[in-house]
Amino acid sequence: MILKKTNIEEKLHRLKTKTSKEDDILKAVKDILKKDDLKEKRILETVTKGESFNENDFDFDLLETKNIYHIDHIKSICIDYRLRFLDSKYFKGKLPYEAISKIKGLEKDHNTEIKGFKIIAPSKLFKLENADDPLLFAPIGNGYYYLIHKWGNDLNPFRKLLMWPYKSFSNLIFTTILVSLFATALFPEGIFSNKPNSTQAGMIFFFIFKSIAAMVIYYGFAAGKNFNTAIWDSKYFNA
Repeated sequence: MILKKTNIEEKLHRLKTKTSKEDDILKAVKDILKKDDLKEKRILETVTKGESFNENDFDFDLLETKNIYHIDHIKSICIDYRLRFLDSKYFKGKLPYEAISKIKGLEKDHNTEIKGFKIIAPSKLFKLENADDPLLFAPIGNGYYYLIHKWGNDLNPFRKLLMWPYKSFSNLIFTTILVSLFATALFPEGIFSNKPNSTQAGMIFFFIFKSIAAMVIYYGFAAGKNFNTAIWDSKYFNA
């Protein structure tokens, strides 16, 4: 006589039918999913509409050191790459589900509701009031922030170099002088005289410098631009 092999799935199903009603199981699952949906809705609302908070009640033993950053580090990166560090309610991009899932996991592990979310991103990704690569943070306290999630594409590798002139007024002047010197070197020799000299070169440089400086000033005022050091944590478009 050959014994029939045991089907564990079948045994499990029989046990379930003996001890539980189908309707009760479905109701229990629905309740769990409903609670989970409400939690996700609450998290999304906190991120998109929540007010500022300076700290959260984290369990420090459960925090990963690699994800903890001080405001000075954040400020330095924002200035170098011309980014903004603002409350998440100003963010107009789409929050990925993975970020919500990570927040849910953190809240469960730390037994708390996280508030005061902030995001690092380029200005174009924020809904700024008139006057490429988001990172979601939550405040820990004393100027420290916890990185929860990063999404989107990485920044252009030349962004730091391209944004260097906007870092401060002295950087902008230096860049203008450098561009003017380069333009002067490209200027055709002998266009004003058959015997080019240092005086003529100086006049050409001065003329080119004034022209480039005028364009830079006009663009800055017309577009309401400001230096990286002034806008990194400003919610105003023309700060």
